[in-house]
Amino acid sequence: MSRWIPTLAAAALAAACALPAAAQELSLYYPVAVGGPVTKIIDGLAADFEKENPGIKIKPVYAGSYQDTITKVLTAAKGGDAPHMAVILSTDMYTLIDEGVVVPFDDLVKTAEQKAWMGGFYPGFMKNSQTGGKTWGIPFQRSTVVMYWNKQLFKDAGLDPERPPQNWAELVDHGKKLTKKDAAGNVTTWGVQVPSSGFPYWLFQGFTTQNGAVLMNDAGTQTYYDKPEVVQALQYWVDLSRKHGVHPPGVVEWGTTPKDFFERKAAIIWTTTGNLTNIRKNAGFDFGVAMLPAGKQRGTPTGGGNFYVFKKATAAEREAALKFIQWVTSPKRAAEWAIATGYVAVSPAAWETPEMKAYLADFAAPTVARDQLQYATAELSTHENQRVTKALNDGLQAALTGTKTPEQAMKDAQREADRILRSYR
Repeated sequence: MSRWIPTLAAAALAAACALPAAAQELSLYYPVAVGGPVTKIIDGLAADFEKENPGIKIKPVYAGSYQDTITKVLTAAKGGDAPHMAVILSTDMYTLIDEGVVVPFDDLVKTAEQKAWMGGFYPGFMKNSQTGGKTWGIPFQRSTVVMYWNKQLFKDAGLDPERPPQNWAELVDHGKKLTKKDAAGNVTTWGVQVPSSGFPYWLFQGFTTQNGAVLMNDAGTQTYYDKPEVVQALQYWVDLSRKHGVHPPGVVEWGTTPKDFFERKAAIIWTTTGNLTNIRKNAGFDFGVAMLPAGKQRGTPTGGGNFYVFKKATAAEREAALKFIQWVTSPKRAAEWAIATGYVAVSPAAWETPEMKAYLADFAAPTVARDQLQYATAELSTHENQRVTKALNDGLQAALTGTKTPEQAMKDAQREADRILRSYR
């Protein structure tokens, strides 16, 4: 019998080699933070990629809000179970670097084609994707803040429905004409609504950028919350409600702002361009999309999430993750994603695809966010970003609810940010 053993072993080995190799399974943590069937779109993209790349399986893990996602990712990483890749806020770049859980894309790209791809994104989106001469995040679901207005309510108020307010003075003037009350004196339609829960710092950056202010330095080690231009911007936001009576008092919910727009409870709203498809499907009336009105200048922060690759992944897994990220941000896919969601297509090449050109021929609104990029600033991002941002959010809500003056609120926020960032300078 002994003479058969080598033959049997060789046969078993040959049979094993003939079997297809097990597909690499890559986990993708993904935030579901904006209305609409985003999970179905991501599942569809993963399935399409797997058809073209049968050796790689993508396993999306829907992790809740952006804040939930980074918390879950860091907890998993500390437990030795980090995902292979994730879509996380571009502003969390410093936190991910400081925690030592991600790798720069410069270490992953090898070919001239890959390098050209990495250099093909809008520079405005790369401001929150690069630091120290390296690229840590790849833009994916990126956005700017834009203004939506109800054209019918403009007509009813005697305003030109095709001309939204162009500056801060016009926003107040239009707001007064658009704000409506019932017989008892209760407001039924607010002229203007800017949400201040969820991402208050982000909406506030619209005001500060328009007032010529910058909230942080490029190294992410210093904030400027108490500068006069920042305080003035906050005073304007507070005055929309307290002084002019055109904006809801107190804290306005992020999640319900589009619904308030659908229900004609607000004539003008500021929110992410990522809500564009949601609003188009549900508004039930003719609406417009415009750049935010100018103060001293036009301005908006960029926003949204980037792809990151995690150190936990093996070299082969990193290579597979890069392949997926390059595929899903290619011009054709980036265009399809933007059309399906309302996010800004992240590269100029995506806007030149047949799919995007056909879409824009029928609906030109998506170009607003793209064209506004020339006035955009990097979203607030520092080391210890969650804590530094919370200091600002707390100050904003204190001012908007009237528990502090804008000046005191920003002084207190700056003091807290200084305390948190001191060790990074």
